[in-house]
Amino acid sequence: MDLLDSLLPASALAPMVLMLLAALLPAFPRLATAALWRAFAGLSASALAATVFAAIAGAGAVGLQPWLAGTTLGLVLAVLVQLLGTVIGGFSARYLQGEAGQRRYLAALAGVLAAVHLLLLAGHWVVLIAAWALVGLVLQRLLCFYPDRPFARLAVHKKRLADRLADALLLAAAALAWSTVGSGSFADLWAHLERSGPSLALQLSAVLLVLAAVLRTALLPVHGWLIQVMEAPTPVSALLHAGVVNLGGFVLIRFAPLLEQAMPARTLLVAFGLVTAVLAGLVMLTRISIKVRLAWSTVAQMGFMLLEVGLGLYTLAALHLIGHSLYKAHTFLSASGVVRQTRLEALLGSAAVRPGSLWLAPALAVSLVMALQALAGGAAWPWWWSAVLGLAWAPLLWLPGRASGLPARDRDLPAQDLGLQAVGRSLLAGLAMVAGLTGLALLAHTLPLGLRDAPAHPLGLAALLGMAALYLTLVAIQLRPQALETWRRWSYAGFYVDELYTRLALRLWPTRWSPEPAHAMKLRPSLRAAAEPRP
Repeated sequence: MDLLDSLLPASALAPMVLMLLAALLPAFPRLATAALWRAFAGLSASALAATVFAAIAGAGAVGLQPWLAGTTLGLVLAVLVQLLGTVIGGFSARYLQGEAGQRRYLAALAGVLAAVHLLLLAGHWVVLIAAWALVGLVLQRLLCFYPDRPFARLAVHKKRLADRLADALLLAAAALAWSTVGSGSFADLWAHLERSGPSLALQLSAVLLVLAAVLRTALLPVHGWLIQVMEAPTPVSALLHAGVVNLGGFVLIRFAPLLEQAMPARTLLVAFGLVTAVLAGLVMLTRISIKVRLAWSTVAQMGFMLLEVGLGLYTLAALHLIGHSLYKAHTFLSASGVVRQTRLEALLGSAAVRPGSLWLAPALAVSLVMALQALAGGAAWPWWWSAVLGLAWAPLLWLPGRASGLPARDRDLPAQDLGLQAVGRSLLAGLAMVAGLTGLALLAHTLPLGLRDAPAHPLGLAALLGMAALYLTLVAIQLRPQALETWRRWSYAGFYVDELYTRLALRLWPTRWSPEPAHAMKLRPSLRAAAEPRP
């Protein structure tokens, strides 16, 4: 037992140490690129094994207080992030063959994994702020892997501004909490809240924490950088969307004891999350590029996840975080297959939706969710959240009506109805998916994740109204696509939110985000001389 107790803290820190060693590998010029990737694969696999051991043994809070104190959810996410990092590393070794910047890419990838692991185990304000800032600093090297691409440089500049503002807000939140509690330890903060409840300083600290999470999680109106970093390589997008951008949700769940007693902070989360989920969901429908649609989907999902946190549904938010990470990692790493499938559908034509199913689907989905919740005891979440989930999953029950089976240019020719057998199979498949998703959500409430949902927020019905508005817009697009051209232009432009933010950011913090070609600098030596530092 003594030996095991001595190994537990080491197993919790081992993944971070191994990834730091991997980040130092490119400093040895004699190692060939292929050898570097093999070494990274070995160290990453070892880090994954150590993370799994720490999660099973519960090593997150052994001998590391108060600086590190991993929760059950934190250890589970550490396993998930290290698993994704191992897979993404193997994918990157093949994807980046022939690229000149593989060494700095490998160092940055390992550095991001080490910093994320440290953040997931943070038990003190100092560790949390340092780890989150380090994640952003190292990630910028990956996002700007192609520094000659203007939109990549612009995206990194906008993200840098958002990160530095988030760091300032976190420092202010920590200072308020530390001065009130007398300690920077999270455990001392939870104990103080149980004894004395939230003071005005802690209420303000919670608000600042929420604003910092909004900036880090790319919610509207600071979402633009997440769309524009599609200029980065695909494995970078997988790492960003599957792991890094989700950290804001984890931090807010970690601070659930504080948020439970800070209604202004929760109200901000509901407002930002609901607006982002609805608007980003509408924009996603108008985009053609596969990767850009996936980016807007991430923005919408982040809004939905923070909405769940604001409503006090921490268990569902944790399940959403894990599911979104797995889905986005798979989707980005298989993006080429998605492109081929989309082109095939455009070539052959796709089945239209039966108008009657547009109105039947939400009734069936909501009824099924409520029925399964009642069978499970009915205490997992409020009734109105069952309606929200039903509306979100209702498109799974849309039934195909007519399919031409002809190329897109010939769709004006007569089409034929699909048979009842095909419609029945589609309905059964949709019902099975809704039932499976509901079952997973109910199962999450039985897992020992150490989470306890907060009382329902008074603005819970606003989430239902927002989801209903989004669903009615989807129905309108299906029934009268030509009548929504004006709205489509606004939606395609992202409602011009990012344009306004970009102009403001470049006016207040100007930067040269469009690099001048080298040959132009040669033709104008006076400009080159002016750019050189003066003695």
